Amino acid sequence: MYLCPDLDTFVILPWRPQQGKVARLLCDVCRADGTPLAVSPREILKKTIEKVEKEGYTFQIDPECEFFLFHTDDNGVPTTVTHEKAGYLDVSPVDLGENARRDIVLNLEDMGIEVESSHHETAPAQHEVDFKYGEVRTIADRIMSFKMTVRTIAKRHGLHATFMPKPRAEVNGSGMHIHFSLFKDGRNVFVNPGNPQELSEEAYYFVGGLLAHSKEMALITNPIVNSYKRLVPGYEAPTELTWTKNNQNSLVRIPGSRGMETRIELRSPDAAANPYLVFAVCLAAGLDGINKKIYPTKSSSRELSETDQKTMKIENLPGNLNEAIDYFEQSDWIKEVLGTEFCKEYAAAKKKEWLRYTREISAWEIEEYLYRI
Repeated sequence: MYLCPDLDTFVILPWRPQQGKVARLLCDVCRADGTPLAVSPREILKKTIEKVEKEGYTFQIDPECEFFLFHTDDNGVPTTVTHEKAGYLDVSPVDLGENARRDIVLNLEDMGIEVESSHHETAPAQHEVDFKYGEVRTIADRIMSFKMTVRTIAKRHGLHATFMPKPRAEVNGSGMHIHFSLFKDGRNVFVNPGNPQELSEEAYYFVGGLLAHSKEMALITNPIVNSYKRLVPGYEAPTELTWTKNNQNSLVRIPGSRGMETRIELRSPDAAANPYLVFAVCLAAGLDGINKKIYPTKSSSRELSETDQKTMKIENLPGNLNEAIDYFEQSDWIKEVLGTEFCKEYAAAKKKEWLRYTREISAWEIEEYLYRI
């Protein structure tokens, strides 16, 4: 196998010395004859985009990228310790990570990445950076650059940046909410001014596709053991397979903006997910909903109790990585989107991860059982 540089991704790293500058290129993985490797996530997304474009559509995507900035110990080893108590939209001096976050944004802009906003998130030491809307593969490339930049700049500030979905049990986890807009002939397909909600049938079908395929693509949107510690009630993470305008527990949200800014937000993906794979399955799910006219029947405007969910027959995302693996392996649709070879190798790797986890003796088990049993 060979790495084939994508010259369009060439960028000089702004944090490196200006004398003897260092540049970075993203590469496609290719075979010896130059053909792209079919199981490469970047190639999988490229093929998915080609299918979307054949139907006359173009997508614009805007991700919300969340992460934590923690202290390191005296030996430079990462911890989950923070001395700040800042919350949502707090600023300095309460937000102790503000300077690091500002430095991150400035470096991203020097790399040609347009940042729409940045702010402190709900949990102490948690931050969010949002990109300006862009073409799907470009945004996926930018997320990869973003993660490298965040970790590098954080280290320069004596901090450790982590995209682990749930590093601390008592606070919100980090997601990667994704906003989708769909265009055809320069028109936002999700808009219908004649509808009281100003939403088109295609918008509802797109939501329906995301909901219909959410369980089988959970292994992509939430790819690690820790992902499912985030997807629990009470921490502003989606747990219900419903759509909403304002319910934090719903999987899909339709923000209030209308006109050309009409968009659909998927709230389940987390910060550990591979953006190429996440975007591929999300586009395919939404498009499948449009083509098959899958109408979303379950909506929610409030957090539902367990009894409410049973009465309304509301389903939930997989409860752990092992459940997600089962849904993934049973899905013919996911194999069509990602390819049989990729799905086989990916599921095998995730089974090994789950096995390692089940064999681990946790601190909770020691605390709970060692002295009592």
